[in-house]
Amino acid sequence: MPVDPNAPIEISAYPWVPPFARGQVRDFRVRWALEEIGLAYRVRLLAGPKRPPDYFAEQPWGQVPIYNEGDVHLFECGAILIHIGEKDERLLPRDTPARMRAIAWVLAAANSVDPSVGAINDIDLFDPGAEWGRLRRPAAVERLHTRFSRLADWLAGKDWLEGRFTIGDLMMVATIRTVADKSLIAAHPILADYVARGESRPAFQTALAAQFADFVADPTVGE
Repeated sequence: MPVDPNAPIEISAYPWVPPFARGQVRDFRVRWALEEIGLAYRVRLLAGPKRPPDYFAEQPWGQVPIYNEGDVHLFECGAILIHIGEKDERLLPRDTPARMRAIAWVLAAANSVDPSVGAINDIDLFDPGAEWGRLRRPAAVERLHTRFSRLADWLAGKDWLEGRFTIGDLMMVATIRTVADKSLIAAHPILADYVARGESRPAFQTALAAQFADFVADPTVGE
């Protein structure tokens, strides 16, 4: 579904991020979910490094994405994915047990996996070469491998976390693939295959192309 400037759904995004962050900024997760069920959306680009003062009334930390649809105003991609999932059973099953399992995996990705991913990325991307990072990285890698090993055990013999693709898989794949050091994923072939399945979905590819299309070469454009 192409981006439509007249669509009732609005998300926010950045027009510029460093190359390592392209394809990883979290508006991508919302774009992907919308593409999975064919819902058009418009994009509000936040030009320049400073946020308009009123944006903090929509997103307390000034981050992306926000989601506006009529009287629904949301931040945090996990909450947004649950809202989108409620629209279509292709993303969120309608029977209560399966629905809650999918939501549980969204929260697991955000709370059990993402902190370990972030700890590694903080070292590798934002403080490479720092002494504190050199000292802390081995323990951070060990914690991440423990999380990844447990997740790989769960996925053994399965294509998706609960037998079919849901917002739980979308959130988990998007979280795993943010690891800057891809060798940490490759060390777990089951997870590498899982991420590859997610990335091969047509909706993933369309959403990724849409995010890249919004990036500009000059970070000062629009200031």
